[in-house]
Amino acid sequence: MKRQLHLILGLLLLGMSTMQVSAKTTPGKNQKTFTNPVLYADVPDPDVIRVGNDYYMVSTTAHMSPGAPIMHSKDLVHWNIISYVFETLNESPKNNLDGGNIYSRGQWAASLRYHDGTFYVFFGTGNKSYIYTTQNPAGKWEQRLVIDKYLHDASMLFDDDGRIYLVYGGSHIRILEFNKDLSGIDSNGLDVEVIHGEPKGLLEGTHIYKLFGKYYLSNIWWPQGGIRTQVCFRSDNIAGPYEMKVILSDDLGYPHHGVAQGGFVDMPDGRWFAMLFQDHEAVGRAPALMPCRWIDGWPILGDAEGKVPQTMQIPINVSGQKSEMVASDKFSKPQLGLTWQWNHNPDNSLWSLKERRGYLRLKTGKVVGGLLEARNTLTQRTEGPKCSGVIALDVSHMKDGDCAGLSAFCAEPGTITVKMEGGKKYLVMTDRGVEKARTDLNQDKIYLRMDCNFLTDDAHFYYSLNQRTWNSLGTRFHMIWSMAHFTGNKFAIFNYATQSAGGYVDVDFFRYSR
Repeated sequence: MKRQLHLILGLLLLGMSTMQVSAKTTPGKNQKTFTNPVLYADVPDPDVIRVGNDYYMVSTTAHMSPGAPIMHSKDLVHWNIISYVFETLNESPKNNLDGGNIYSRGQWAASLRYHDGTFYVFFGTGNKSYIYTTQNPAGKWEQRLVIDKYLHDASMLFDDDGRIYLVYGGSHIRILEFNKDLSGIDSNGLDVEVIHGEPKGLLEGTHIYKLFGKYYLSNIWWPQGGIRTQVCFRSDNIAGPYEMKVILSDDLGYPHHGVAQGGFVDMPDGRWFAMLFQDHEAVGRAPALMPCRWIDGWPILGDAEGKVPQTMQIPINVSGQKSEMVASDKFSKPQLGLTWQWNHNPDNSLWSLKERRGYLRLKTGKVVGGLLEARNTLTQRTEGPKCSGVIALDVSHMKDGDCAGLSAFCAEPGTITVKMEGGKKYLVMTDRGVEKARTDLNQDKIYLRMDCNFLTDDAHFYYSLNQRTWNSLGTRFHMIWSMAHFTGNKFAIFNYATQSAGGYVDVDFFRYSR
């Protein structure tokens, strides 16, 4: 019966017209439209599913902990983080910034699926691959399987006959089969290369679906001299042969930055949409929502002209919806909010929300050479086009050589830092580790601010002694996106030791505005 319903929906979809694009209205209770990118923040490699009237999405967070955020929406436009798939990964000491780091590695390109009452997430880290499961996506996830090899940009499929497949790879795309109890890879199951390195150019980010009796593989393709493009392969047989069609090639008005890689999702009324992402330089890789029109059995993305709509109607009118990917925090609750992530695994003995109520205490641990080696750097995303973050610091218990402050955190960070040197405190602004300005600090309560402008990818740092008068410190900091970290710039609160451990700072609040 379910397959018959899918077939009927598919036939209806073949005659669907593109959604009408309408003018933007003021966000709020009566908001009818939204502007792409649907989330102007670092939410790359999205995979979206629908369960009943609820939508769930997973994304990449690389070296951050906790990792693999699960987001929820009622309308495909407004998203909130409801859980993380894992708290920490412990593949090596480098996950703890011990003897190295896992920058540009960690959790990547997860696949999110729902089958027979259970949610599944598959992801790889560059070293290993994992499956986690739960019955409650807002609750705790359990590790179901660890595979001692990396299966790149993989996607799961639960087929109608009970068989479970995984498609993965780059350029040469393979499909393998799991044991039916997901205890491991079936050594006697399907294991076949279905895409043999054609078309030429980067081909990865596969999402696999079985729809209307056919198998579909949707991939990012980056042809030489072209932009990131979305292609689709389809076959009547999972092992192939597959035929190919370009289903989207558009840059959303941002030249040379094609919108590609992500998944398809249907709605209860039979409409289909796609959530793909676009590189937006320093802010990161931002998701864009667009119509998916079924034409001659192919999922054609974008509007009637093949373009990602800059502005379009919100698919479902649900009152009271809003996104919260970044949030202010008074640190008055017994746990950190879900918008926070640590850089690498935290050392939980060196931070506290209890030792001084209403404050986040960050203690120094081992002596390090700089910010990128520091444990317990606490981060949140930034958002475009412009945003600002303020922290209040009590620095009365710093030790000589300690550095604490606020950073535009990426592979080449900018900072505004309280430095303790020779028993005296200074405020210092640095650009990629190079000091650009300093001034004496003669009090123990200080307010630090970072303003980000992602129209120019510039940040400016400020300080205040009283929260009323703000003073600029240092030079304009030009933010970058780099494959060395593979993540967008983040607000980062840090405290580390360069001479001896044991000092600490107390963070009164993080105040965010956009």
